[in-house]
Amino acid sequence: MEDFFPPILFDLFGVIPVHRIHVIQSLSVIALVLILWLGTRHMRVVPGRFQSLVEMGLGFVRNNIAHDLLGRKDGERFLPILVTMFFMILFMNITGIIPFLNMPGTAIIAVPLTLAVISYVTFIYAGMKKSPLGFWKNSLFPSGVPWPVYIIVTPLEFISTFIIRPVTLTLRLMMNLVVGHMILVLCFSATAFFMFTVGGGWALLGIGTLAFGGAFTIFEILVVVLQSYVFTVLTAIYIQLAVADEH
Repeated sequence: MEDFFPPILFDLFGVIPVHRIHVIQSLSVIALVLILWLGTRHMRVVPGRFQSLVEMGLGFVRNNIAHDLLGRKDGERFLPILVTMFFMILFMNITGIIPFLNMPGTAIIAVPLTLAVISYVTFIYAGMKKSPLGFWKNSLFPSGVPWPVYIIVTPLEFISTFIIRPVTLTLRLMMNLVVGHMILVLCFSATAFFMFTVGGGWALLGIGTLAFGGAFTIFEILVVVLQSYVFTVLTAIYIQLAVADEH
């Protein structure tokens, strides 16, 4: 758990404390901006390999998330924020399995909470922009419910939509990466213990924990991509609910 509370390395501008995870987050953002800039600065009709790779990633978010869930018009309208969320989470998650970094940037609550707040604000903005009255009516008074039942349903809808939703977005993203990091630490720490501290026949157990660590590393790659996809899809779904005429 100490990995999630690293010591302060230096104070930026003399007032902002910076630790190891902040550096990893900054490296993730720099890498993301650099890759997208290099991949799109000289666009060609017949793309090269690098441009094709960047276009494939952007096209995945556009076609499989934005357009599928929001339609072409609203999909293009909210595409920038969805693309930013997907790739930001992806790049900050992947640092958890990169040697010498070994820590996801989303494993401390600041980043997931910020993204959840942005998703929450975008959801409210989309609904208020479409129809302020209709947004609150659809959010708090779902159709098909007898009027007396609204006494119970409306408070539950308010808690579910406006309180629990950003909390679950935050915790879902953060805890998956926290647990993944702790499993990898456990496996490789056990490997070092059995092989180099105990030795002898116990080294066989070290080989086993090393194999488990390798398998969990591959699984963690899947979790990294899946969490980026799930968070972005949920944001798109919330926006779709906000702009829908009834839900």
